[in-house]
Amino acid sequence: MSSHQHLPGTTSDESPAHPHQEHDHAAMNLGNHEGHGGHEGHVAVFRNLFWIMLAISLPVLAFNSMFTMLIGVSLPENAWIPWVSPLLGTVMYLWGGRPFLTGARDELTARKPGMMLLISLGLTVAFLASWGASLGILDHGLDFWWELALLVVIMLLGHWIEMRSLAQTTSALDALAALLPDTAERLTGDTFEQVAPADLELGDVVIVRPGGRVPADGMVTEGTAEMDESMITGESRTVSRGPGAHVVAGTVSTDTAIRVKVTAIGADTVLAGIQRLVSDAQASSSRAQRIADTAAGWLFWFALGAAAITATIWSLLGDPDAAVVRTITVLVIACPHALGLAIPLVVSIATERAAAGGVLIKDRLALEGMRQVTSVLFDKTGTLTVGKPVVTAVATVPGHSENQILALAASAESDSEHPLARAIVRAAADRSLQLSPSTGFRSAAAEGVQATVDGIAVGVGGPHMLANHALAPLAASEAWKADGSTILHVVAEGRVIGALALSDEIRPGSRMAVDALHARGLEVVMITGDAAAVAESVGRELGIDRVFAGVRPENKAAKVAALQAEGRKVAMVGDGVNDAPALAQADVGIAIGAGTDVAIASAGVILASDDPRSVISVMDLSSASYRKMKQNLWWAAGYNLVSVPLAAGVLAGVGFILPMSLGAVLMSASTIVVALNAQLLRRLDLRPGAATDTRNT
Repeated sequence: MSSHQHLPGTTSDESPAHPHQEHDHAAMNLGNHEGHGGHEGHVAVFRNLFWIMLAISLPVLAFNSMFTMLIGVSLPENAWIPWVSPLLGTVMYLWGGRPFLTGARDELTARKPGMMLLISLGLTVAFLASWGASLGILDHGLDFWWELALLVVIMLLGHWIEMRSLAQTTSALDALAALLPDTAERLTGDTFEQVAPADLELGDVVIVRPGGRVPADGMVTEGTAEMDESMITGESRTVSRGPGAHVVAGTVSTDTAIRVKVTAIGADTVLAGIQRLVSDAQASSSRAQRIADTAAGWLFWFALGAAAITATIWSLLGDPDAAVVRTITVLVIACPHALGLAIPLVVSIATERAAAGGVLIKDRLALEGMRQVTSVLFDKTGTLTVGKPVVTAVATVPGHSENQILALAASAESDSEHPLARAIVRAAADRSLQLSPSTGFRSAAAEGVQATVDGIAVGVGGPHMLANHALAPLAASEAWKADGSTILHVVAEGRVIGALALSDEIRPGSRMAVDALHARGLEVVMITGDAAAVAESVGRELGIDRVFAGVRPENKAAKVAALQAEGRKVAMVGDGVNDAPALAQADVGIAIGAGTDVAIASAGVILASDDPRSVISVMDLSSASYRKMKQNLWWAAGYNLVSVPLAAGVLAGVGFILPMSLGAVLMSASTIVVALNAQLLRRLDLRPGAATDTRNT
């Protein structure tokens, strides 16, 4: 199992973190929905078919008299040569064209003509007309085997590229399931036996050892441990869980062993509830209508209408043979190669360019939707902030300096692995302070640590430590508390000699990211599981428009839905398991690359960089790629608007009817223009903070 955990952040003084404080959470009760899918199978289908059909297409073209005539080559007069293209072309139609024919059937059933129906129309008309020409039933000029072969190959290439861009590189639900341990230690009699979490039953008692994950929701029956619940609550600090406290499957005991009585299993666990939220949101977002299908639907009706008009007019003119030839030519020409590549090429180059700039585009719909975003919703811890506490202030009593207080506290905390202890030790190291050896180290849950430093009894802890020793906090702590800082007092020989304020460090690029989003007229919102004081403090410092604090996972998704109900298009930026439902619910989910596997799997866009300014890069890419999509669609449609009327004979009165050979040249030119236009996306600079003018792309 591979997952990244939330790094420690900060909440209010009342919220638990260090062993000095305590807090409790209730379990979530969530609905029951299942289902998840991907595109990996489609990628393999189109990839394999493309290479096979490419190989078969070579002899189809080489032995086709119409194609060789176009390139000025003569074929030998062998009796078997004229049948190579019909036989292999039939294989290409039935095998290589099967995905499109099946898709066309589905579009007809749904009464929503789109790309598959347009492609199938061109393939089927070319197939039937070519056999008619090969058998001598129709005019030899309707021998389109070479055109059918190229159409199959190019469309398979386009759809292979498209399916690859749509494929989910990881599964959010698999990543959630991976948060459970492989085995659980169940108490049976006086011994513990190894069992799979799925085999646990209500009432079973399991032991969770230090560093181990809870296998099922339950209640602590014995022991007290500092639990890392960041994957569920979003709280960046550990919480103390003792007898009678509820613990959630997938959370981690960081320091000591506890015994847990199982109270929920399977679909009733909190983790399963989050899985359902992610699954539901992903399923609902996958039903969006693709822009290329809309264009293909219009072109389908355009082709049918043009063919009907062509057949009618030529028949009324008394030339039934010309009516058949012109009508079939119109239907074949109406399916331009460029249309099948217009969107996939842009997406492929955009995702490649994004990856070079540290942005992974997993979902094409996310790339398209980013340009429409009106509200950007940031998770706080690990996204706008570093996710690690730092010492921000030191207060002292007369007779002691800041360096003395910090060195004494760091010496006492040196044997602790707690995030706040590590922050204090780092702060002392940053000031190049010399630490003294400590003895008698002891950590008390919800109170703090005690140790002897240079013969002095030193304690470092929160409000519970002060209350237990009837000590008063320093006056400076009140101002820190209002700012949402975590406050630890330093006690020496029974009296308070100083205090430390610790806060989650704001990322250097966060303010610039917020300012840049405001400059674009976007609303910036912050959401966090942390307490209100911390959230409001960070919000004020960054100039954020709205702050949602103390929000649990199911409510995070609900907050996104509430913003959407206001008519807003929401981009959610997060990094934790607790962000996964909201990332999936948002119009665009953006995961910080250093976040959890689940957050990454639930998002459509992944930022390899921790810099929030990368969100601006995604917006630039979205705007530029959408512009290229529209331009390419106009090029592809423009081919139809010009070639179809000419093929129908609209200029026959002046002696010009578009020959198939010229139609092929126009078709190739349209494809080349689309390909070159998409290449211009490579000029984008997507580095965080880079000035990008997408209007020139």
